[in-house]
Amino acid sequence: MTAKTVLITGSTDGVGRRVAQRLAAGGATVLLHGRSRERGEGLRDEIRRSGGNAQFYAADLASLAEVRALAAAVERDHRHLEVLVNNAGIGSSNPPGRHTSADGHELRFAVNYLSGYLLTRLLLPLLRASSPARIVNVSSIGQQAIDFADVMLEHGYSGGRAYCQSKLAQILFTVDLAAELAGSGVTVNCLHPATYMNTTMVRAAGVAPTSTVEEGADAILQLVESPALDGKTGLFYNGLRPARADAQAYDAAARERLRALSLRLAGA
Repeated sequence: MTAKTVLITGSTDGVGRRVAQRLAAGGATVLLHGRSRERGEGLRDEIRRSGGNAQFYAADLASLAEVRALAAAVERDHRHLEVLVNNAGIGSSNPPGRHTSADGHELRFAVNYLSGYLLTRLLLPLLRASSPARIVNVSSIGQQAIDFADVMLEHGYSGGRAYCQSKLAQILFTVDLAAELAGSGVTVNCLHPATYMNTTMVRAAGVAPTSTVEEGADAILQLVESPALDGKTGLFYNGLRPARADAQAYDAAARERLRALSLRLAGA
C-alpha cells in the first residue's frame, strides 16, 4: 500500500481505527473520518508520531450536505484515491427507537447506506482516475430484504429490522455498482468482517463480543490489499471467505428500484 491513498469512513473507533493504523504502518496515506474532531485528530497525531501519514476529516454522515462537503474536501486535497472503505455505521439499538437524519430519512438507512452511496458516487471520478482502485463496503451477515413499500420503516419499526435492511442495501449497491464499473479498473466488494466484534457498537447493544477487532481488520484488509482479489468485483465475503448474501442482492429488479430511490433521495 506504499504511496497509495485510502479513505476510511468511521475510522476513529473500532475496526475502522484498527484498519487505519495498519494501513498507515504499511505506508499508505490514510484519510481518517469521524464525527469527533478530538478522537480524529488524536488518531492522526498518533499515526504521525509513529512515522505514518494521515489526515482527518470531520463529517456527520447523518447529513447529506456534510457528505458532499467531505467528498469536496478529499477532492480538493488529493490528486488520487486508490481505496475507499465505507465503514461508518450505527447499530440496531444506539440510539434506541426510530430517528430521522438531517434530511428526514430513517437514520440507519441514511447513515449505514445512503451516505456511503452518495460519497462513493461523488468520489468515483477520482477513483476512476486512480485505477486500479478498490471500493470496500463494510456490511453485515445481518440482512433483511428491503420493503420498497415502506423503506423508511414508518410502520412496524424495529432497530434490528432497520439495521439489517440498511446493510442489505449496501450489498445491493455493491453488486449493482460492480456491474456498472466493469472494465474501468475500479472494483467494488463488500463483507461481514466478523461477528460481534469487541466494539462500541456491540457493547452498546448489550451483546457479549465473540470476536476481536483484529479479526475484523484482517477481513477488511484482505479486500483492500490482497493481490488475489485483483480484478475481482461484486463479491460478498463472510470474514475471509466468499459467501452468498440474501437473495434480494441478486435480484436485478430490486437493485434497479434501490438505484432509482437512491438517486432521488441523494441527488447523485
